[in-house]
Amino acid sequence: MEISVFNKAHILNLQSIGNSREGYITVAEAGNNIPFDVKRVYWTYYTPQNVIRGFHAHKALQQVIFAVSGTIRFMVEDLEGTRQDFLLNEPHQGLYLPPFTWREIQFSHNAVLLCLASEVYDESDYIREYDEFKKHA
Repeated sequence: MEISVFNKAHILNLQSIGNSREGYITVAEAGNNIPFDVKRVYWTYYTPQNVIRGFHAHKALQQVIFAVSGTIRFMVEDLEGTRQDFLLNEPHQGLYLPPFTWREIQFSHNAVLLCLASEVYDESDYIREYDEFKKHA
C-alpha cells in the first residue's frame, strides 16, 4: 500500500502575510491549505506546563493543530509503529493529524492550542487506551 502524505502526521506551513512593523496574518482555508472541511474549531489554554495531555487517537477525525501562542510538543505514533516528535512554536505552522494517530501533548506555560477538526465532537470516535489503538494495526 502506498502511503500518501495525508496518511502521516506532518507540518503544514501556511503563508504569513505582513511584516514586523504592521503585524502578520495567516489564513486557513478548507480545500486550499487545510485538507478537509472544517466542522469544529476549539482551543485550549492555561494548561499547566508539567501536565501531559492527549493519550488518545481518533478513528475518523482529522485535525490541524496550531500553537497560536507559546510552544506545544507532540509525540505521535501511527499504526505502523512510527513515532515522530513535533514542536509547534510558530503560529503559521500547523500539525496535520490523520485518523489513527496516537498523540501525547506537552504545553509551555503560555501555550494556546487552536484545533481545526474535520468532524463535530463524537465520543465514540475516540480510542483512549493505547493497547486498543495497537489492535487496529
